[in-house]
Amino acid sequence: MAELHFFDEIHTATKRDYLARVLTGKKTEHSLLARKFGQEYWDGSRDTGYGGYQYDGRWRALAEKLASHYQLKSGQRVLDLGCGKGYLVYELQQAVPGLVVEGVDISKYALENCKAEVAHCLKRGDAAELSKIEDKSYDLVLAINTLHNLELPALWGALENLERISKKNKYIVVDSYRNVPEMLNLMHWQLTCECFFSFKEWEFLFNRTGYRGDWDYVFFS
Repeated sequence: MAELHFFDEIHTATKRDYLARVLTGKKTEHSLLARKFGQEYWDGSRDTGYGGYQYDGRWRALAEKLASHYQLKSGQRVLDLGCGKGYLVYELQQAVPGLVVEGVDISKYALENCKAEVAHCLKRGDAAELSKIEDKSYDLVLAINTLHNLELPALWGALENLERISKKNKYIVVDSYRNVPEMLNLMHWQLTCECFFSFKEWEFLFNRTGYRGDWDYVFFS
């Protein structure tokens, strides 16, 4: 159970104008659109989400770090909760031939516009509803930029379930902050967050829920 720093390269590759989303005067409207996780969120304007979420190979480095750190091998099973269009699923399969990688996402649009090579590995589902997955089903469970979109009761249950459905290894990435400027940047930028926790609060939550996996923070410096 440790804080890792695998996600920094992906996060810092994108420049963000934190105030821009607020100064439009339409932040509430844009947030409501983003929370549908449809076309506006993935491939609409930057005000409502990614501003165009296309495959560009940026997930390969993360896949290789995960494969090395967790010593992933052919035949093992990995679950990516909140897989989006399946880019990390694809890169993990490329990094470790024979690795069985599945993805789950709440967005019908993302799954309909996923990377074609992994379409058969993806299905629609909610990270808050994992009770039907059997205990110790996966060698590694991932939840990247997903869990902070749940309200606290659902988040609590999801962390408990991550522990239950994994054989051992888990890796999550969540938005957080270390100081007031980062907290304000997060609040200005976010569109879909339900939980706004400092890193100390996240670690308190990990301990209380019995989560024993690894984590990364996204800080909006």
